[in-house]
Amino acid sequence: MSSRITTTAVRRLRKATGAPLKACRSALEAHDGDEAKAAAQLRAERLLEDLASSLKNQFLIAMPGLEDENFRQTVSLLCEHNDNGAIGLVINRPTDLTLSAMLDQMGVAHEAMDAAVEGIQLPVFWGGPVQPERGFVVHRGPGGWESCMPIGNDLYITTSRDVLNAIGEGRGPREFIVTLGYAGWAAGQLEDEILANAWLNTPVDAQVLFHLPARNRWQSATRLLGLEVSQISSGAGHA
Repeated sequence: MSSRITTTAVRRLRKATGAPLKACRSALEAHDGDEAKAAAQLRAERLLEDLASSLKNQFLIAMPGLEDENFRQTVSLLCEHNDNGAIGLVINRPTDLTLSAMLDQMGVAHEAMDAAVEGIQLPVFWGGPVQPERGFVVHRGPGGWESCMPIGNDLYITTSRDVLNAIGEGRGPREFIVTLGYAGWAAGQLEDEILANAWLNTPVDAQVLFHLPARNRWQSATRLLGLEVSQISSGAGHA
């Protein structure tokens, strides 16, 4: 089969895709010299390589056609993504549980927090279907908490109780949200779902994450891509 692959075709495919010559020849051989199919394969492989290195500290935005009730019209913060899979926190599904009520259940004083927010009831968000009893605080600034993981761009996730104690006492991070549970994807699963046009991704925006009402976050996150939700068909996605 390789004898049918000309040097001219390999160079033409390299110019079209930017892939190494060896990869171009292998793709052409795999598709019996069909340059269009070889180019599609190389672009898909490039997308997977980009995704593997870039999704951490990104918003994962559900496409309008995603009908899974767990994730329909959700925005998630991707806090881990590697060869073993991905972990994210849904940031636009407030639960009926308020932060004050949760702190009451934990025996954490929160009078200072209540005074700072002037009677506003801060929600606890549904972070995903996995371990719904486990809490996560997404916040700006490290603060020296016991169990604190950097995400990027002055963004952190803390799972230890000390940050909640500090928030209740009015000395915690100024910008934060609290979630219960998380979303998880097995190795390669998220990449497959993105290629199947279930998700869009975009860099995190602090205004969307910390300040917008939850009901506006899905549309606003989509606008970060220069798109309106009404303009996206269920078949649209990454090219």
